Amino acid sequence: MENRKKRIFSGIQPSGDLTLGSYLGAIKNWSAMQEEFECVYCIVDLHAITVRQDPEVLKRRTIEQLAQYIACGLDPEKNILFIQSHVPEHAELSWILGCYTQFGELSRMTQFKQKSQQHADNITAGLFTYPVLMAADILLYNTDCVPVGEDQKQHVELCRDIAVRFNGIYGDVFRIPEPFIPKMGARVMGLKNPLNKMSKSEPEGCVFLLDPPEVIAKKFKRAVTDSDMEIRFDPENKPGVSNLLSIYCAITGKTPQEAEAEFAGQGYGTLKTAVGECVVNKLTPIREETEKLLADRAHLEEIYRMGAKRAREIASETLKTVHEKLGFAAR
Repeated sequence: MENRKKRIFSGIQPSGDLTLGSYLGAIKNWSAMQEEFECVYCIVDLHAITVRQDPEVLKRRTIEQLAQYIACGLDPEKNILFIQSHVPEHAELSWILGCYTQFGELSRMTQFKQKSQQHADNITAGLFTYPVLMAADILLYNTDCVPVGEDQKQHVELCRDIAVRFNGIYGDVFRIPEPFIPKMGARVMGLKNPLNKMSKSEPEGCVFLLDPPEVIAKKFKRAVTDSDMEIRFDPENKPGVSNLLSIYCAITGKTPQEAEAEFAGQGYGTLKTAVGECVVNKLTPIREETEKLLADRAHLEEIYRMGAKRAREIASETLKTVHEKLGFAAR
């Protein structure tokens, strides 16, 4: 156990199509980490149903998301890629951990408060206990590191608290995970509202991985900037322009200072066109490879079934240990 590579777990909900923000903020980094870490990446469909989903759309997006993971560079041989609902240990451990989680802890979760306001007509127990299922996702795999954005860091901290509490009662059962925010991760803001993170709920300001080139170019041409016409990286005073420069740098590998120098003396139209073109060049091969993978559904099914088998080999051992500690009768 101690000689193995450090293990990473992460997942994205198939509640909407993957975006440029998903790619630059997470998936691009995942593919960069697959040589250094043992990586477990999940399509978290159980989490997705905390909000009502159209069954056919959910099924389509789940398969498309797997294809996009692979098209973005995640090798199914080097990474464990699977669908959350195909590994029942997630739901079972979630119930167990819920019995070691305080009501007050869940009440303090910022995301629950936000989503309760957004979906006031559908505040379910699942939405409330979402962080417990996330803790089960992580702890099942003896996870060392969890790549997260700032919005999920609170959930990882709760996961650590639950694991420490359980270990304090039953001994050294769970590995205590660390939140891991990759240095190279980019926080991509909306093209229409650069003060907020790029969101699939605002499609006009959001670039999707499967958008065709002409749609991507149009969205960048309509991106919000400002009135002073100076191309300068200044997120506080020039959020729109800074967001465009951030996207350009994340794709080209240039620093903000190098990008500023490249566009010095040029207009916003030139900047928008250049950023749009580099995004098109980056996403076109991903879209084409995704379409190729989706054309062979049997191959994708083989990948996710093998991924679930590999995931269950790890998860079932963890759950077996938990059962023994709790005093459950042997199966």
